[in-house]
Amino acid sequence: MTDFSIASFNVKNLIGQDAEYYRFQSYTPEEYAWKADWLAEQMQTMDADIVGFQEIFEESALRDVIHQADEEGIADNDAHIPGPNKRYRRKAIFRKLAYRPYTDAALAVAPNVNDGGPGQRRPGVAILSRLGFVGEPEIIQDLAAPLDIDFGPMGPDGGGSFRLTRLSRPILKVRVPVGGHVITVFNCHLKSKLGEFVPPKGGGAPAEVDLTAYDPVARALGGLRAALRRMAEAWVLRRAIVAELQAGHPVMVLGDFNDGEHAVSSEIISGEVPFKNYAWMLRHDAETPRDRYSDAENEQIQEDIEAVRLHSAEKQFVRKSARDMVYTAAFGGNYESIDQIYMSRHFLPDVKGSIGQMDYFSVLNDHLTDGSHPEAPYNKLASDHGQIIAHMRLKD
Repeated sequence: MTDFSIASFNVKNLIGQDAEYYRFQSYTPEEYAWKADWLAEQMQTMDADIVGFQEIFEESALRDVIHQADEEGIADNDAHIPGPNKRYRRKAIFRKLAYRPYTDAALAVAPNVNDGGPGQRRPGVAILSRLGFVGEPEIIQDLAAPLDIDFGPMGPDGGGSFRLTRLSRPILKVRVPVGGHVITVFNCHLKSKLGEFVPPKGGGAPAEVDLTAYDPVARALGGLRAALRRMAEAWVLRRAIVAELQAGHPVMVLGDFNDGEHAVSSEIISGEVPFKNYAWMLRHDAETPRDRYSDAENEQIQEDIEAVRLHSAEKQFVRKSARDMVYTAAFGGNYESIDQIYMSRHFLPDVKGSIGQMDYFSVLNDHLTDGSHPEAPYNKLASDHGQIIAHMRLKD
């Protein structure tokens, strides 16, 4: 058996000191030191073999955090882990607590093509792997062909359409060798729930951002733009996932899906849930009320859908542990699970062709804050996201 762990970590605006990422927002040297130290400590606690990071503004800042995690982790090992010169019979207990440095790990970084100058920066994503990569990482952001979504003829002038030519943030795709298998890993950060507002043609700020002249209808339209973009980005990711699954590759998808109470993006990414029995369903080409799918067609449809479905690590954990919820983010005072790890059925233990399973799901969400909780870490310097880690075991 081969064990490995995979994690998602939204680091919240990781950039070096005295660098303005958003307008009037930057870190002093002291703030950057605090943030880097906090992130490094989180990485030591996670100790994951594969980590997908979101909100990376500078690769150098991420490398600083990894280096600091290694320095502190190695020093902690030296102080606490028994060695040949230390007498203790149950060394295996301590080996489980040892930090494994990322000295020889591979790092892939996907910058954001929308990135601008100071105050207009846009974050990218990254994947860190102790197990290395097979082939070159792939970045999906500028689309080779525009995605045109036609809403169909729903009136004399048609139902309208939506066009997407570029994702708001990149999707990073890598292949990771694990225990005789190669797993395709996607890391994403879909469009946020913050509204998108169009600046006037003459320049200046959009009228909707002036809260002293609050316009609820225009701001709702901004929310609609954001939701359409997020769902379209989810479909672009879904298309790439299905291509990997149809090629026979095990798939894991992680990142910040920016889903809320109604998880539309997750449903698009994971694929539809099959109907219980299609033999009960009226055929698509029915000519009479009795025209239903056959039992053989039901089995074929079930298999075709299940073959390309993804499964939530969080939901597997909730079912197994009988816990009712996992919180990974705070948005507007609401605690939600918007960070996800999804996996193909290759990792379900009772499925034919399974290569392994998830043994446990760790959640580091004790620090979640929207700024309203005095006992939580400083919102700017920590993260408003929890870290999630899936602990996997593969068959050899």
